[in-house]
Amino acid sequence: MATLHLPDDFRFGVATAGFQVEGGYNGVGEPANNWADWERSGRVEPSGIALDFWNRAEEQLDRAVAAGCDAFRLSVEWARGEPAEGSIDDGALDRYAAILDACAERGLRPLVTLHHFTHPHWLGPDFWLRPESPDRFAQWAAVAAARLATGCRHWVTVNEPNIYALQTYLTGEFPPGRRFSVPSVVRSLDNLMAGHVLAYDAIHRVQPDAIVATNTYAFTVYEVDRLLVDVLLARAHGIARADIAPWLAERREAYYDALPLHLRALERMLRRVATSAIPLEKALPRTIGAVYDSPHRRALDVTQLDYYYPSVAGHFRPPGHRTAGGRNPLPYRMLWEDPPDPGGLTRFCRLDHEPGLDVWVVENGLCNRVRRGQSLPRLDGWDRVRYLREHLAAVVDAVDAGVPITGYYHWTLADNYEWGTFEPRFGLYGVDRERGNRWLDTDSMGGGAAAEYRRIADGLRAGDRSVVGR
Repeated sequence: MATLHLPDDFRFGVATAGFQVEGGYNGVGEPANNWADWERSGRVEPSGIALDFWNRAEEQLDRAVAAGCDAFRLSVEWARGEPAEGSIDDGALDRYAAILDACAERGLRPLVTLHHFTHPHWLGPDFWLRPESPDRFAQWAAVAAARLATGCRHWVTVNEPNIYALQTYLTGEFPPGRRFSVPSVVRSLDNLMAGHVLAYDAIHRVQPDAIVATNTYAFTVYEVDRLLVDVLLARAHGIARADIAPWLAERREAYYDALPLHLRALERMLRRVATSAIPLEKALPRTIGAVYDSPHRRALDVTQLDYYYPSVAGHFRPPGHRTAGGRNPLPYRMLWEDPPDPGGLTRFCRLDHEPGLDVWVVENGLCNRVRRGQSLPRLDGWDRVRYLREHLAAVVDAVDAGVPITGYYHWTLADNYEWGTFEPRFGLYGVDRERGNRWLDTDSMGGGAAAEYRRIADGLRAGDRSVVGR
């Protein structure tokens, strides 16, 4: 077999999010975020102590190193940094700075996210529908960058803006839980993306050599995925502001032509709905304005993507279908039902590659279900060890195809809070919540996922492609 030549700066990491791991939110005397009302009313399970990362970050970073990582993605939580309007918590930012220092001491390059589905409670549940939201978020980004730039050069502004808008105002799974409010989806998505552009500018004013981007969840519908990135890059492609709509139409057709799912009837129907809801001649007006008013020709320094299960149509299932642990009464898949598609990761890395920009896979992982302490096997028989091997093989295939991938971040380090529940598990390390939040050496399915990740990472760094069967 030919020796594998990863890019010199390739990093293997894990991805985390503050609200999901830190603990200490939404209780009495604790910083409150936009999930506080749901937690306090009992609508969702409280996050509670989560993984207690806030107090135990250093030992958990050691776990990341043991799993072979040399990169670590975390978020700096706005609700903790600015718990009341205009009141910056210097102690909280000092603790974040100490965590970044701990990353450096362990050889972990930090990637910091500034909005991972949460914002301060005092901003209200519909913050991203308000016209001032992009500017207000950019102010927070400037504060965070000014305080933390000495320990971090790599930034995610807004995590998965497409998922946030859809699950807040279409499926109702995020607070305030609106459903089928398509105008709110469109407006919030525009404000989120405009907020990214303004935050991009703000971070670069503080740290000119920063690497700043936003990561989208890979989807087969152009209007809720690649459209967002194309708008951010239109100016860099030499497209005049007045000509952006026909250029986007060309990009849309090329995108669909590259996807093998485009002949499915339900996929076509969903695309017609998306095209009607977000007509290209009117798409993201605030974002386009911010892009063309920016001092920078492009609003991305690297292409970032999150890859799980991209088929939009495939997320729907008949109510009452079998799932791990019984029947699912809902008309869509649960996270532990998403079918793995390693070849799709290669395809999306190639599809999302922009000339002159590296590609980072900043989330990718497999879910299983744990209910009341019982680990339930996936119905398709997949486990995390196999998932890691086959998806990192897909990354190797993309590198072989000439895609400049320089980062892969597994979601996630250890089983954590998954937006209202602890049942979905994604961790390299399992966590036994019923017995004192005890970390396991295996994952929650009993597999040696952390050890396998280290074996693969060490092998690929050495150029040994056989560790993934290539």
